[in-house]
Amino acid sequence: MKNTVKQLLCLSIILLGITLQGIAKPILSGRKISFDDQWKFKKGKETNAKDVKFNDTDWRKLDLPHDWSIEDLVEMPNDSIIGPFSKKAVGKNATAFTVGGTAWYRKHFVLDKTSAGKKVYIQFDGVYMNSDVWINGHHVGNHPNGYTSFIYELTAFLNPVGQENVIVVEVKNEGDNSRWYSGSGIYRHVWLNIVHPTHIENWGVQIVSSKVSEQSAAIQITTNINDAQENLSLTSELYASTGKLVATNTVIVSGKSKMEQNIILKNPAFWNIENPILYKAKVLLKQNGKVIDEYTQHFGIRNIHFDAETGFTLNGKNIKLRGACIHHDNGPLGAMAIDRAEERKIELLKKNGYNAVRFAHNPYSAELLDACDRLGMLVMNEAFDMWNINKTPDDYADSFKNWWQKDLTSWIQKDFNHPSVIMWSIGNEIPEIVDSLGYETSQKLADFVRTLDNTRPVTAAIPFHIPLLKRKKWDATAPSFDALDVSGYNYALQYYESDHKKFPKRVMVATEYFPPKALENWNAVEKNSYVIGTFSWAGIDYLGEGGIGLARLKSNTGKKGDGLMGEGFVETFMSPQWPIFNSYTGELDLIGNKKSASYYLDVVWRRSKIEMLVHRPIPAGYKEQTGFYGFPDELKSWTWTGHENDSLQVRVFTRSSIVKLELNGKVITEQTVPKGSITATFTIPYVAGKLVARCFEGDKEVASETITTAGKPFALRLKADRAIIKANKNDLAYINVEIVDEFGNVVPSEDEVLVKYQIAGNGRIIGVGNGNPRDMSSFQKPEKKVFQGKGLVIVRPTQKVGEIILKAEAEGLKSSILKIKSQ
Repeated sequence: MKNTVKQLLCLSIILLGITLQGIAKPILSGRKISFDDQWKFKKGKETNAKDVKFNDTDWRKLDLPHDWSIEDLVEMPNDSIIGPFSKKAVGKNATAFTVGGTAWYRKHFVLDKTSAGKKVYIQFDGVYMNSDVWINGHHVGNHPNGYTSFIYELTAFLNPVGQENVIVVEVKNEGDNSRWYSGSGIYRHVWLNIVHPTHIENWGVQIVSSKVSEQSAAIQITTNINDAQENLSLTSELYASTGKLVATNTVIVSGKSKMEQNIILKNPAFWNIENPILYKAKVLLKQNGKVIDEYTQHFGIRNIHFDAETGFTLNGKNIKLRGACIHHDNGPLGAMAIDRAEERKIELLKKNGYNAVRFAHNPYSAELLDACDRLGMLVMNEAFDMWNINKTPDDYADSFKNWWQKDLTSWIQKDFNHPSVIMWSIGNEIPEIVDSLGYETSQKLADFVRTLDNTRPVTAAIPFHIPLLKRKKWDATAPSFDALDVSGYNYALQYYESDHKKFPKRVMVATEYFPPKALENWNAVEKNSYVIGTFSWAGIDYLGEGGIGLARLKSNTGKKGDGLMGEGFVETFMSPQWPIFNSYTGELDLIGNKKSASYYLDVVWRRSKIEMLVHRPIPAGYKEQTGFYGFPDELKSWTWTGHENDSLQVRVFTRSSIVKLELNGKVITEQTVPKGSITATFTIPYVAGKLVARCFEGDKEVASETITTAGKPFALRLKADRAIIKANKNDLAYINVEIVDEFGNVVPSEDEVLVKYQIAGNGRIIGVGNGNPRDMSSFQKPEKKVFQGKGLVIVRPTQKVGEIILKAEAEGLKSSILKIKSQ
């Protein structure tokens, strides 16, 4: 009897998924099942960690997405290790002085009885980099690329339903393999697809709209079926954004692996940047009338066209691309692609006037593209930063020959249905682009992309400097441009008009330009239909390429001087610079606040009539240096305590012809804006009070702006991006932290105040930050200094509905408490 009870107890334990490693809740069959929870993690080279019986009881527990390079290296910082940064990092300032290495992830899981007889696939949206995956001790694949998504079938290696399975992932971010911050680990989502043996392939539905008019649109749905059998039918149902069923179509499959359905949709609602309406297609695969698989896909109905005479048109309307290049990191969160972090990035850019983004220089997450679809942001989607020749010793070029077709295929299949994607870019600043190897590769890649998608143009970013480095003329780029549909020019404004004379049908776009050259580039767009837009480098500050946009001071005597918020900084702009970890080239800073370049763009793009900036006082005996990417160290502030009567530089951006400055009610100077410029520069004494800039056309005042001296720091203020968030770990609350005077004005002169945070309720702090490119303190501890009076706290909700309470405190200031609801 005792043995029987014991056997029953053991059986129950197996069926419930309770193992020696912990509790594994059985997984029900279905499509796109989140596989992010309850992983175990350890850094280091664990040679036996792939084995099923390996003891991982002492490994750290975590949920995905995860980036170990953003985590603090040691508890006690020292001269060479601060927060997540190490002075000895192999990538130096290029990779933000962060550390990669090798690490392991393990997950124990049990499949529910509904999975019996099904096929099981695992999908990794992004692992940086060079990952190997094992299931129950069986090696299922290696994937070198750190940015492309990949899928493995697990079916043959799974244990019977009810028994435990162990999946293991080794990640090797080794050597010098990136020119920017990549992050390390499984930094995007992981999914399971448990489906009928006959099923619609993952990324197996492609939807194209054509013959688009206000009266109708032709919708073609192509579906790829795995293990197609007889007695199959395919039904596609189209739903409007309201949820109303608007069209349906059924076809007999008859053993075919690829099926096309054509539906004429009456009175379609268009997807555009002002009103990005999305439809939903529900594709049902039936066998003998019974649904055996269901696939849901969102899409947009829109028409895109490019030519040199009309430029870029969306649904017949000419659109000038006001674009930003962005990297994939999310500032204080590192590379973690949490859904809300991805969405907020696009919200910030949209709010600041951009209508397009360029993904630099690799595929991005599906969640970021979903946000672009929902918010109406056009996308130049880019694949590679290198082809055959390495840019860093250990980068993707080592794998390019054997992997480029696989990576292009998964990239385009994953992103095909996003209406926001208007161009495929096959490369950025490729070293071989002006020789025979580059010509051949460019044509080969472009042709292959067209076999995967012939509805969008192919482009690439070709810079002015590669021909110079190869001692060739700019004309050497022509064969590579010939392979493209849209020609991407990096920093090559000077060639637009001469190239147009030689190649009148060539469509051009500034795939990158220096932010101080925004006006000249935008003038070319407004003047020439064949130049369809510009993408600045960069829209948002990013981790890595430390300091290339940072203004710094140099002694007039040649001695070392002060950099922005630091001592002794006179290295060249591209050299390793400690302790600088972010590029500082962004129009927005690392936490999303506007910088000088953003205000300048507002006037360039005619979004604002006037913007005024004041330069930070320069110490006697020093002068400022700015690089190609950088603006002067200026901000919207008339609060310069301790500099009374010192001469300060004031710059006013305006398209008006005359600017007058008024200090405390009295006009003190005026200036005519130089022809061909939108900048008036003044030098005036600092006197606390109210500084007003007024711009005129003749005697008529067009616009004005006022900045006022703030009082002494009095209190902290917390402001959340939303008062109510979802009780879901894929949502986040972004909480701005400000130091204010007693009247509620931000005190922008405060750069060193340490703010400490306490949190209670159904949430936790997962990131803290500021805009200072030299503050290497932890992103994860509940404290951080402000910069220019501002900081940021990122809170992640638990799965529980309720309230999150955040408290902020700083010495000598009134504390602040903020409540957020999660539901």
